Amino acid sequence: MGIDRRTLLAAAAAASLPLSRAGAQTPTLKIGCLTDLSGPYKDLAGPVAVSCVHQALEDFGISGKAIKVEVVSADHQNKPDVGAGIAGQWFDRDGVDIILEVANSGVALAVAGVAKAKNKVYINSGAATSDLTGSGCNANTIHWAYDTYMLAKSTGGALARAGGDSWFFITADYAFGKALQRDTTGFITEAGGKVAGSIAYPFPGTTDFSSLLLQAQSSGAKVLGLANAGTDTINSIKQANEFGLKMKIAGLLLFISDVHSIGLQVAQGINVTDSFYWDMNDRSRAFSERLKPKAPGVRPTMVHAGVYSSTLHYLKAAAAMGVAQIKADGAATVAQLKKMPTDDDCFGPGSIREDGRKIHPSYLWEIKKPGESKGPWDYYKAVANTPADQAFRPLNQGGCPMVKA
Repeated sequence: MGIDRRTLLAAAAAASLPLSRAGAQTPTLKIGCLTDLSGPYKDLAGPVAVSCVHQALEDFGISGKAIKVEVVSADHQNKPDVGAGIAGQWFDRDGVDIILEVANSGVALAVAGVAKAKNKVYINSGAATSDLTGSGCNANTIHWAYDTYMLAKSTGGALARAGGDSWFFITADYAFGKALQRDTTGFITEAGGKVAGSIAYPFPGTTDFSSLLLQAQSSGAKVLGLANAGTDTINSIKQANEFGLKMKIAGLLLFISDVHSIGLQVAQGINVTDSFYWDMNDRSRAFSERLKPKAPGVRPTMVHAGVYSSTLHYLKAAAAMGVAQIKADGAATVAQLKKMPTDDDCFGPGSIREDGRKIHPSYLWEIKKPGESKGPWDYYKAVANTPADQAFRPLNQGGCPMVKA
């Protein structure tokens, strides 16, 4: 059937009209989740971190808001140059407004520098170095879930006070491991202990820790401090068990995904510090249940919780500021994020300090014996907690140039 002249004219008139009011007023925020999708931190961050961004969008009710959000993700391969390159491309070419996660301290410091240079937003959850809110702080970066100071104070301080007065460190040789050993050493010496020795190993790529464990054993130290994470920590603990190591193991950064991999038979009795545990309270359990369809068969780590929590807070800021403004000025966005109190099912009420440090309590846990666990992922029992105002490094001690004396 042919098209008459009246239909053609109507079509032409419709094409010449401006976009509808609804369409014109649906701006797009672009969120980039930069993480380890294939390496040693895949399970503690990785694909589930991306799922947590989507869970935050769902819980925020984004479909009912006049905000459109696009999520992209990439693998930084635990290489600072790769991470910085992706960040620059995302900000310059792809229109990304915020980068979340990262899970590698060397990459995180590089991405923080790119965010500052491009006046965009970076919120870290996975990288641990406390330098992100110390000498490396900037007006475009926030550090969310935990850091090396928090871990050192809770786990290292508790073990030192309990009689672990001599330590030997096995340390991943990059920014994270060095910062974790440095911060833990401070609490050991404060408690009157000493460091008998340490050895740094190449990261990534090391899988055999036997020679390092022999050096630790021969040092005569009471405590083995593992200043590493992910599969490196898993391999260290498994090999220490096989070796019959006669030292107390301090897993200074041990995630629930690591415990699941190691198994309670080997991991039982180890103390860990976490700012989030899925079975901690009603709110944490509710979040973990909502996440299940997006991450079947696993329970979220505190990195996953940090990605969820930080995404939700960012969306609240977007609603408060307006998308046009939040896209235009990263430093202004971070300033707004700091002004607003935080509150979510993962961390409860909290705040963000002027140095970019997100503040909430930290918790010391002991890994259960096999007979104490009621089933998969029921792994922790509470030992102690550190209140929010004491969990992180004092504001005036970090050396952040944004903090006024």
